[in-house]
Amino acid sequence: MTRIAVVYHSGYGHTQRMAQAVAEGANAELVAIDADGNLPPGGWEDLKASDAIIFGSPTYMGDVSWQFKKFADASSKPWYAQAWKDKVAAGFTNSGGMSGDKLNTLHTIMTLANQHGMIWVSLGLMPSNLKSSKRDDVNYLVSYTGAMAASPTDGGAADMSAGDLETARLLGARVAEITARLYP
Repeated sequence: MTRIAVVYHSGYGHTQRMAQAVAEGANAELVAIDADGNLPPGGWEDLKASDAIIFGSPTYMGDVSWQFKKFADASSKPWYAQAWKDKVAAGFTNSGGMSGDKLNTLHTIMTLANQHGMIWVSLGLMPSNLKSSKRDDVNYLVSYTGAMAASPTDGGAADMSAGDLETARLLGARVAEITARLYP
């Protein structure tokens, strides 16, 4: 049985809700980065023991949150030991705007995974980009690199698009499927 971790930072609860959807799809363990950019006790060990790590951060000012960046910088210790090499990786993000420069955040996360020698898993979903497409359709924001969500800035996590959350769940399921094929 493969072991998958979802490590994420969430400032206002939206990215946490996304992380929960990803974890549901992947049957994964959640590892939250706290408001000070630190992992919980045992968090680094959980990541080391995982076959796959799915990374999540809100998009703030066009990139990952400073808390996620602190975590990424602290991952230089596992990088030096090549502790995450050949693990499966994927990413997700959320911001208030339909674009909000979320792709840049996903590229930052993907670069982190690549620096660690991980195997990146794309979203693998067709886009919902037809005239008949609705906001709650899967992959409405048309991402290929990872899962994206756009949440109203005047609404809470309960106001998130059902399609964005399903996109996140499907990313988790894809990572679980690919991880199981690579590490039977």
